[in-house]
Amino acid sequence: MSAGSASPTGRGRVAVPRDKVRALQHTLYRAAKADPGRRFHTLWDKVLRRDVLWRAWVAVRRNDGAPGIDKLTLGAVEEYGIARFLAEIEAELREGRYRPLPAREVLIPKPGQPGQQRPLAIASVRDRIVQAALKIVLEPVFEADFLPCSFGFRPKRSAHDALQVLVDESWRGRVWVVETDIANCFEAIPKDRLIQAVGERVCDQPVLKLLRLVLGAGVMAEAMVRRSVTGTPQGGPLSPLLCNVYLHRLDRVWNTREHGILVRYCDDAVVMCRSREQAEAALSRLRQLLAELGLEPKQAKTRIVGLEVGGPGFDFLGFHHRLVRSRGIQGRRGVTFLARWPSDKAMRHARDRLRECTARSRLLRPVTAVVEDMNMFLRGWSAYFRYGHSADRFDTISNYATERLALFIGKRHKRGRRFGLSVVAYQRPDRCGLIRLSGIVVAPRANKPWRDRPNAGGERRR
Repeated sequence: MSAGSASPTGRGRVAVPRDKVRALQHTLYRAAKADPGRRFHTLWDKVLRRDVLWRAWVAVRRNDGAPGIDKLTLGAVEEYGIARFLAEIEAELREGRYRPLPAREVLIPKPGQPGQQRPLAIASVRDRIVQAALKIVLEPVFEADFLPCSFGFRPKRSAHDALQVLVDESWRGRVWVVETDIANCFEAIPKDRLIQAVGERVCDQPVLKLLRLVLGAGVMAEAMVRRSVTGTPQGGPLSPLLCNVYLHRLDRVWNTREHGILVRYCDDAVVMCRSREQAEAALSRLRQLLAELGLEPKQAKTRIVGLEVGGPGFDFLGFHHRLVRSRGIQGRRGVTFLARWPSDKAMRHARDRLRECTARSRLLRPVTAVVEDMNMFLRGWSAYFRYGHSADRFDTISNYATERLALFIGKRHKRGRRFGLSVVAYQRPDRCGLIRLSGIVVAPRANKPWRDRPNAGGERRR
């Protein structure tokens, strides 16, 4: 019996109200899974449902993003009245009056790459809610088609699921690696071909019209609106799903037996091969398929790596991967396996963030507030990188955090670094509240799930 129902004859049982939005997604997913050739033509009424719009608002509010070009904040929406705001959005959509505003373009620094920036398109709160509602309805339809080789921005699938595939395949002898990154993927996807890809499953014209409006809204930068014939602006709730929908065309024609195991996390891809010849054929095939999609691999990040003990490794999803041999125990021979730890870029990003938290411009802030900011970053950073052979690098970052806090305290009291160290290490047994990163690392093992309850075959359960 499902959790959303109760036995009519059971005593002491409390009926749990069923999540109607979840039930809608479940129904769409099962219908799409049962008939791979089905095209959905009645989705518009589901986008307009008040509970779907409310769930979209919850998702937007949880992300706590910045305002768009209209400068309307999430707090202002709450003061105005959420129900009233959603009712106005529903009326605009239903009457055909909805027109999305151009997204506000901001340049954010690339983590671990000083001086380099990437564009981020920040849509208005209203437009983000509409995109989130579209995602709620469209995602289960396309999730039924997505293949196990795709991991990025999908429910119940994470970066660590993709990383576990690398460990498993290297254990099976696939030690030739093709690594690549699609150049400007979000900006280069042809919009007309993207609509065609969506149209393979969705033929509801109001939904497709709304999707064209969203893709054609453009981006405002330096008081100028820029509209291009390619791209889905990176930063909106709908962009990752649309990217996966388009790149699914690559996944479904990939021949694993001929070219190796493809592991794709949105626009980052790795192919695990058994020989150099297979790796070269895989790279050639990858270039061909991307060219057919109007895309191309980024030359600076595309190469073939042969994994061997003492040889070079490769970076993927923030980790550096390298083949190593363990030390033998009691005369036994060591085991060769694929190890991973935070990459140099990830380490630079961590140092930069800790340096920002303890910058001289923040000397007037209380030490407790600074430590809280440092802990918030360290918890998030370590929660991701703890699944690896990361102990040495965790010690490095932990020591660096201690040094930066000591330097901050010394400057705040107009004393030296030695005084700050004495406060952190001796005068305050709790290190002023600064957390430690020791004893939390979990080393991955081949053919062993990285979490207690892995997905069944990597497929999303609804």
